[in-house]
Amino acid sequence: MWQSSRPGSIYDYIKVASFSLGPDGRIDQWSERAEQMLGIPARHALGKDPVEAFVPREFRETGRRKVSEILDGREWTGLVPYRRETDGAVDGLAEIYVMPAENEDGERGAVCLVVDVRALRGIETDLAAAQAVFGQSPMGFTLFGTDLKLLRVNERFATVFGGPPSKYRGGTPHDFLPRPEAERMTVALRRVLETGEPVSELQLVGHVPGEEDRRRWSISLYRLHGASGRPIGVAALASDVTGRRRAEREAANARRNLALLNEAGARIGNSLDLETTARTLLDVAVPQFCDLASVDLYQGLLAGDEEQPGMSDGSAELRRVAFASAVSDVPLPGAPEEDPVTVGAVHRYPFNSPCAAALRTAQAQIVPGRESDEGPELGAVVHSTLAVPMVARDTVVGLVRFSRTKGSEPFGERDTALAVELAARAAVCIDNARLYRREHERALILQRSLLPPGDPEAAGLDIACRYLPGTTATEVGGDWFDVIELPGHRTALVVGDVMGRGLRAAVAMGELRTAVRTLALLDLEPAEVLGALDEIARGLGDSGDRGAMARTARSRSGAPAGGPQNRSARTADLSEVYLATCVYAVYDPITRVCTFANAGHLPPVLVEEGEEALLLDVPPGMPLGVGGEPFEEIEVEVPDGALLALYTDGLVESRHHPLDEGLQAFRRALSDADRPLEDVCDHVLSALDTSHGEDDIALLMARVHGLPKDAVGDWSLAPEPRSVARARELARDQLNDWGLQALVDTTELLVSELVTNALRHGHGEIRLRLLLDRTLVCEVWDADLAQPRRRRARDTDEGGRGLQLVGLLSERWGSRRTPRGKTVWYELALPDGDAAPVDPAEALLSLF
Repeated sequence: MWQSSRPGSIYDYIKVASFSLGPDGRIDQWSERAEQMLGIPARHALGKDPVEAFVPREFRETGRRKVSEILDGREWTGLVPYRRETDGAVDGLAEIYVMPAENEDGERGAVCLVVDVRALRGIETDLAAAQAVFGQSPMGFTLFGTDLKLLRVNERFATVFGGPPSKYRGGTPHDFLPRPEAERMTVALRRVLETGEPVSELQLVGHVPGEEDRRRWSISLYRLHGASGRPIGVAALASDVTGRRRAEREAANARRNLALLNEAGARIGNSLDLETTARTLLDVAVPQFCDLASVDLYQGLLAGDEEQPGMSDGSAELRRVAFASAVSDVPLPGAPEEDPVTVGAVHRYPFNSPCAAALRTAQAQIVPGRESDEGPELGAVVHSTLAVPMVARDTVVGLVRFSRTKGSEPFGERDTALAVELAARAAVCIDNARLYRREHERALILQRSLLPPGDPEAAGLDIACRYLPGTTATEVGGDWFDVIELPGHRTALVVGDVMGRGLRAAVAMGELRTAVRTLALLDLEPAEVLGALDEIARGLGDSGDRGAMARTARSRSGAPAGGPQNRSARTADLSEVYLATCVYAVYDPITRVCTFANAGHLPPVLVEEGEEALLLDVPPGMPLGVGGEPFEEIEVEVPDGALLALYTDGLVESRHHPLDEGLQAFRRALSDADRPLEDVCDHVLSALDTSHGEDDIALLMARVHGLPKDAVGDWSLAPEPRSVARARELARDQLNDWGLQALVDTTELLVSELVTNALRHGHGEIRLRLLLDRTLVCEVWDADLAQPRRRRARDTDEGGRGLQLVGLLSERWGSRRTPRGKTVWYELALPDGDAAPVDPAEALLSLF
């Protein structure tokens, strides 16, 4: 389609002119552009020799020769200097393209096109400069066409998002931005293209390849025009403001902390409940500051989740947690296009609304009120609203809306500052409550995961236990109890109390409890367990500063404070965390003997049938972590039906009465111990003052019923080869008596292996013992102290597979020291009718 080019076309930039030569070699046509470019009017050029007209004198001979060649029909292109005044100096350099032509009479002439070389060089320089600016810019630079598709991107943009610049040609914002952000940018591009009004600092959030964290960019958009003035696209200049945005939020956080001097500071933040804090904020604001107000909090934060996508741009879900009004109880209306939101409802603000803008920018926004008087809705009387984001620790947690009705003064700058302070105070308190709840839940999960299950089982014992945390503020502590199954159907009962409370005490409790379990499985004596545990506690609490406690004592007595002193205090505080009391008891259901060792803990309580509760006289010992004193142990014979109680000081100690009174009340509560064990636990907790909230409470009770005589088989064997066959015979007969024919083959095989090992590697009399309870346990005793060691036999070895076979066929096995040697044992699960026992023949074949 033909069209006229308005002034300012590309031909004006490159300065193209034309003229023609007649058959006589003189100028017969002279364009206006030639007049403008060469500075020679048409009246001075027409009819003249072009060489004489604008070629300097020293080049005229060459010029005449070229003109003759052109008139002979030859094309010519070359550079020709020209001057603007007659006999003047060389003024410029033109590139001339001469094309031979004929007139209507067949006479030869020429058409000449003239281009100013200086203009061409200028355009080349401008293009090179534009290319350098575009290509070397440290900021992302893109060009969008009128169809809002990318025409070009610079290297910086391609480096950030990956790939060569050509990869993005023809793309759209959806190709490198998340969908919500891409839609925002598309709307902005269309508005700039249509209106011509630039957009500055459009905030966009997205991800770049290879990074998990979101990045924030500030985008400036402006429309581009062609030489004729028509729009040809939109340019976008993007700078990464992630770091700057973070710094701005940190500065805003510091300013918000100064707002604690606000007069409402005395009321806001007295509770760690999110909804209570929000309601307190509104109680302060209404009606003293505004007529209506509401608080919206992000649904993700209320649910305990981490920051969800959409929170930074205001598009995530919010929940209305509080509303207050001095004029009506109806929900707070929003903009004309919004519906009222009731308390407890989950909603979203429209993206283009001022409330969403406040959430996105973390800046207070003024929301215009409704001017319509149609209908009785409350929105018709609200004429000024402030939407204030609640920002705490660089995180927008919600939005507060303060509204004033007609008749009240509209909000001003000072009102906005006060509203920001009120919201900031509440935001910090709400975020504190959120962080406390999150950390508190984590600590509880940690602590409860370290406690044994609710109904632990043990051979010869009925177990009941209770753990009561303190109040909401002291719920996490260091009390613990444990029930550990030991070889030979013995059971270890443990109750301990780490000094202090909170997460650090819970962590220390977990470390000490794990150490107790590890030491118990080594089958050490109770006093040895506490001695090793004391060493572990001292090692955990020692940070390398041996003189910390002494230096801390000197500093507390008046020494000047300083760096080393402060470090000593911190070291002492850490050491105190690993101070703990503990009572460790091992019950043997065969001998009915319970062995106790105590590390500074309250004494256990024993209740025999028909007798009063008795505090056992167990040597108290020093708390764990103190060191310096050995631990003692005592043995107590516990008859069947007796009740054994272990507990922590939170059960019997309180600021309202002495410890002796608490112990006496505990003994009285145990006087009626004939009822079921769970009922006894409940009765003790209800009879004592367990709601004082000063400390955690751990209570572990065990009712004793030892293994009956017919559940134990015990024999002594001579240290001679025929004892192996004798041991198999005894084991077979005992299992037949117990009705465990399914375990006879496996038991005979394993008993034979253990007795054979005792003959080969041990000395002295051999003892064989079978124990039947929830599982079958077989023990072989000898007088040698060397512990058996399992090894992997080679294919060519004739022996060395005995313990491998024991490990394959048994549930578990091990060995322990005895006062006169060692005991090697294994344990078999009782047949349940569903699962068939392991075939000994198959197990033997698997070793080869």
